[in-house]
Amino acid sequence: MQKVKDQIKNIHKKLGIPEDYESKYGLALQLEEKHLVEIGEDIFDRKQYLSESATSSWLKMKADALNDGVQLDIVSAFRSIEKQRIIIENKLKQGQGILNILKVSAAPGYSEHHTGRAIDITTPSCEPLIEAFEFTKAFSWLVDNASKYSFSMSYHKNHSNGVTYEPWHWAYCI
Repeated sequence: MQKVKDQIKNIHKKLGIPEDYESKYGLALQLEEKHLVEIGEDIFDRKQYLSESATSSWLKMKADALNDGVQLDIVSAFRSIEKQRIIIENKLKQGQGILNILKVSAAPGYSEHHTGRAIDITTPSCEPLIEAFEFTKAFSWLVDNASKYSFSMSYHKNHSNGVTYEPWHWAYCI
């Protein structure tokens, strides 16, 4: 565990992430899931993976939504610490400031995606990863039904951890 913490601390230092990130944002360290199951392709035709525990619930939820006339599509599922580092590094190269980046992307080591239990969802009628997702039939269906499959929205409006509202980000709760 200490080795992982040291690795993350080193990544944060290189990216310019404040040393008080964990305490300031109230986020917990998220360890990478090692036992992943392929769940199909995302909207960009990339293979996606979830933890064993989340996979069956996701597939059942997706099928039941479709039976109700709602298509749920994956934008992103499991993401490694290294992939999270690359995402933030690319945003920095585009000229974005680290504090603004951290409002929309968790620091490496702190993303729920590392656990293999978080998914970003969209639907054909909506651009991915935008707040307008909350006005879709898919979002309404998720609000009414996701808890039956042990999924919940992680980043509600006005939550306290510094991440912007993400109606598309849902996590499987063990």
